[in-house]
Amino acid sequence: MNVADKLSPLEQLRDFTRLQVRAGLLDDAAMRAEISAAIRAELPRERDPDSLARQWIDERRGELASEQQAWLTPTDHDRLLACFEHLQGIGVIVLQAVDDHWSATAELRRRDQEGGRARGIVWFTQPDVWHAIDHGMLELNVWHGDTANVAPGDRLLDIVIDSLRAHGLAAHFDEGRVEVAAFWQRRLTADVP
Repeated sequence: MNVADKLSPLEQLRDFTRLQVRAGLLDDAAMRAEISAAIRAELPRERDPDSLARQWIDERRGELASEQQAWLTPTDHDRLLACFEHLQGIGVIVLQAVDDHWSATAELRRRDQEGGRARGIVWFTQPDVWHAIDHGMLELNVWHGDTANVAPGDRLLDIVIDSLRAHGLAAHFDEGRVEVAAFWQRRLTADVP
């Protein structure tokens, strides 16, 4: 049984808020809207889901602001961003926290239509980020420019793994994905209220 299955709906919503804040993938309005919608769906008797969402977000941000003071620099997230920048610089697209494989496929098609096939694409979903927040492992999908998945011995796979390692991140290929030993320690940005 999954630990989340043991949590009450209220506890699950509070944990969902924690993950959203720590992921840092949504702007403030989108995060509030997402959490408010979840509250409406799971706690239909809640009178003011928007205020409750705002309260929870503020609480989780306060916790994160306090915790991140003890983080070493660079964090795994900093290393990931540097690696992603390097990969993009050599023609490998990186899509962070996309909905699913259709997003990656659409991006590759768009590049093809513009007249230039991408060398490859690295992509992952929001639940992959949540896993990295709690478990210190981010799973990456790596495809060639024609949407074919990489395989052991593949030059593109070696390039991605070598780049991760060069940025201080242990990684290996397992069951069709690259597993990266990395906690998603994304710092709160100054523009977040």
